[in-house]
Amino acid sequence: MAGAGAGPAEGAEQRREVSRLPKAHLHLHFTGSMRHGTLLELAERDGIALPDSLVEDWPPRLSAADEKGWFRFQRLYDVARSVLRTPDDVRRLVLEAAEDDVRDGGRWLEIQVDPSGYAARFGGITAFTDLVLDCVRNASERTGLGIAVVIAANRTRHPLDARTLARLAAQYAGRGVVGFGLSNDERRGRTEDFEGAFRIAERAGLLLVPHGGELRGPDHVRQCLDRLGAHRLGHGVRSAEDPALLDRLVGSGVALEVCPVSNVSLGVYSDLTSVPLPQLLAAGATVALGADDPLLFGSRLAGQYATMRAAHDLDDATLARLALMSFEASQAPSDVVAAAKRDIATWLA
Repeated sequence: MAGAGAGPAEGAEQRREVSRLPKAHLHLHFTGSMRHGTLLELAERDGIALPDSLVEDWPPRLSAADEKGWFRFQRLYDVARSVLRTPDDVRRLVLEAAEDDVRDGGRWLEIQVDPSGYAARFGGITAFTDLVLDCVRNASERTGLGIAVVIAANRTRHPLDARTLARLAAQYAGRGVVGFGLSNDERRGRTEDFEGAFRIAERAGLLLVPHGGELRGPDHVRQCLDRLGAHRLGHGVRSAEDPALLDRLVGSGVALEVCPVSNVSLGVYSDLTSVPLPQLLAAGATVALGADDPLLFGSRLAGQYATMRAAHDLDDATLARLALMSFEASQAPSDVVAAAKRDIATWLA
């Protein structure tokens, strides 16, 4: 699937513009989607002091090799979230995220949000969810990008909070919310304690998309499959370390939301050439590349394709296959998927 550039024809093929390749974006966090310029502008408006790593030293140098490193990452995320003060701020964030995805070739976006992180300022989790869905509808109409929401629980909070969010997500199933996730440091909490929340979401027909297989290895991927019933995995990249597990994922059709730039930024891999994308593809895994948190990692959707092309010498047929898989793993309507497939074929032709 991956090809090493050899002759002139293949060299010409490599010149296809990645941003023109239609894509579905399945791993993008809400606050993490914010433009850096928007962060600076909103912070200045309200007199919020930002750490140097979010100003002059941006993007920050991060590592999640230990809990202290993850705490620093989470602190920056919390500081960024604090600049969202008004409904118009939220509307701006969603619209700009949509505009950025469209610029990168995005046709469909599933943006992930934990409403409990915004509830205190916006009137509770239900009111905030209503606001987000209204902003999503507006941004979709203005940009033409199809957008849906994944409501995610925080594994550092009590599992009962996750059940509350699962019931919230269930209320909006079919009304803009397509999935239920579990995020934050996967080394924290006990995954099995969140099983009840995932059963609530499953009964509502939601896609189950917990994070797993990034900061922890294959054993945690198995927990996400066995205890949470994952349909798709946030990250899951370390499944490459276990051929039997990888075969299971391929056989069951569980897709992986691989975010190469964030993997390297957080110290999961030492460099982009170490991200095992070729191994995942060779095994037949369904992979959708995602940007995770562009605000903290400095790279958006097209950047993931471009960096993997450069790091692994991927030919354009492989990039097209990655784009196709992103739609196959998505909850996009059939007409969006059909149009994207036609346009991907045109890009490659």
